[in-house]
Amino acid sequence: MKTQVKTKKKRHTLRKVLCVILAIILVIAAADAVMALHHSKPGDIIQYETDNRYIAKGNKPFVSAHRCGGGIMPEESMMAFENCVKNKDFNVDVFEFDLHITKDRQLVLLHDDTLDRTTDSLEVFGVEEAKPEDYTYDELRKLNIGAKFEDEKGNMPYASLKGDEVPETLKIVKVDDLLDYLESNGGYDYIIEIKNGGELGKKSVDILYNILSQRNLLDKVIFGTFNEEVSLYVDAHHPDLKRSATINEVLEFYRAAMTDSEYFEAKYIALQIPYNLPYRCIVNLGTAKVINYAHKHNIAVQYWTINNDNELEYLASIGADCIMSDFPDKLYKMIHK
Repeated sequence: MKTQVKTKKKRHTLRKVLCVILAIILVIAAADAVMALHHSKPGDIIQYETDNRYIAKGNKPFVSAHRCGGGIMPEESMMAFENCVKNKDFNVDVFEFDLHITKDRQLVLLHDDTLDRTTDSLEVFGVEEAKPEDYTYDELRKLNIGAKFEDEKGNMPYASLKGDEVPETLKIVKVDDLLDYLESNGGYDYIIEIKNGGELGKKSVDILYNILSQRNLLDKVIFGTFNEEVSLYVDAHHPDLKRSATINEVLEFYRAAMTDSEYFEAKYIALQIPYNLPYRCIVNLGTAKVINYAHKHNIAVQYWTINNDNELEYLASIGADCIMSDFPDKLYKMIHK
């Protein structure tokens, strides 16, 4: 009998503990949901004097074509760049694009680590998950980088192009050729990301740095990478190459911003951060508190990849310095309506 009573008491205690744990989880989840949905007001933004040219003036963020406007035309293609440059319906302030190194040490535009998602590499090379670093620039030029592009209506207008049918504007682009084109059309600011990590990433940075130095473009570029060792390499070997924060630095910044820490210093000049879901469920970086603290410390706030109309309008209203969108035409029209 005593054993049964003890067992019941244990079960009752266990239920209480489980209920408390569940309540705590629900409270945390509710708090996270509130934070994820929190919206600041334009009036919450504080204006600071700053010499960071990437901090926007006049409450109009810089319009950035993410992957060169990859929602309108095939991403990272010369066709997409030409559309942004020549289109009379909208203007782009900042071009964002990604670089990979090739087997013969050329830097070419490509977002993914493999060629599968955007090109006909499986058909041309007969290899799944083909990596750009395993091919020369001339070999990569055999690909159709618009082969997998799908427009907003679900059409794939370039999928059938093969071999000689592929126009120059849908062949893989070398960064030198791209910069020749953009600088000859008035020049722009650039957000350039090196996708390779490790030794290939460091070699890529060396090549990119030399190209930018020779063209006097160091002041027009913010460099970024998700590979922290490459960012540290930049600090050590190319300190005059302006860069964005690493993932760990963003988290450190966020903790400092939430406490308004007086002991914060940064080696970077920009936060290139997400706002859209699901990232906002983890940390809501689209608030006046984040933007004010960044501007107070002379750091520009640049958001990726924002394609939702409501999110575009919201971030523009609370002092975002730059918004990267696959649809820079929509962003431009929203800002300048």
